[in-house]
Amino acid sequence: MIPNFGMGTFRLSGPSLTDLVSEAIEMGYPQIDTAQFYDNEADVGKALSQTQSDNVFVTTKVWYESLKYQQVLDSLKTSSDKLQRDCIDLALIHWPSPNDEVPLEETLDALAEARDRGLIKHFGVSNFTVDLLQRAVDYAGAENIVTNQIEVHPFMQNRKVTEACEKLGVKVTAYLPLAKGAVMDNSTLQRIAVEHDASAAQIALAWELHKGYVAIPSTTKVSHLRSNLAAQKLRLTDENMADIEALDQRDRLIDPDFSPDWD
Repeated sequence: MIPNFGMGTFRLSGPSLTDLVSEAIEMGYPQIDTAQFYDNEADVGKALSQTQSDNVFVTTKVWYESLKYQQVLDSLKTSSDKLQRDCIDLALIHWPSPNDEVPLEETLDALAEARDRGLIKHFGVSNFTVDLLQRAVDYAGAENIVTNQIEVHPFMQNRKVTEACEKLGVKVTAYLPLAKGAVMDNSTLQRIAVEHDASAAQIALAWELHKGYVAIPSTTKVSHLRSNLAAQKLRLTDENMADIEALDQRDRLIDPDFSPDWD
């Protein structure tokens, strides 16, 4: 349902982002990931309207301050207009409501209504803990929770949540797959990269794809767009995978004050 690879757009905006998204689509990127909070949906929408993007899967996220029933519907209509898409492929709850101020069930009902109205095709969650994910699945059904988008990279492998996702049949989408560039300086990843005539960034992405995760790296360079896409062709050995598994330090890079109590 959701493509296993895509372009992330976190911290990118303006004409340069429009150009990058256009380049990504021309290269064959199957998914573009954005969010209301990124304030760049209109920039992404320009690229979508200017290219042959009918087959591109578009994901956006509803900000945690817009999780009440009508807010969800109104915000997704706004997102649809900005993205210049009659129907958005996937909408996620960007962050769970702090202290359950807006009950999760209310937001899930709104997302189901958005789907019924044709505003979105699918919905899912992001930054959900094991308990929150179980609650979402219990209420909406695992078949309706397409993915849990969480921070995953070699130094933060988020094992409790990824294992829960696998058990429940919910796809993991890994954001910050390159750990804000830190993977490039790691000696283990550099060594494996030499073995495969690749870059350390490509090895990190190949590891995530081998794990069955959706990878959505972002970049400001066209050359990196191309090399990230090529990472899909790499095949790591069992020894490579084990060496990367050993890099886990639970090094969380995204942890705002409204985060849930992490597992």
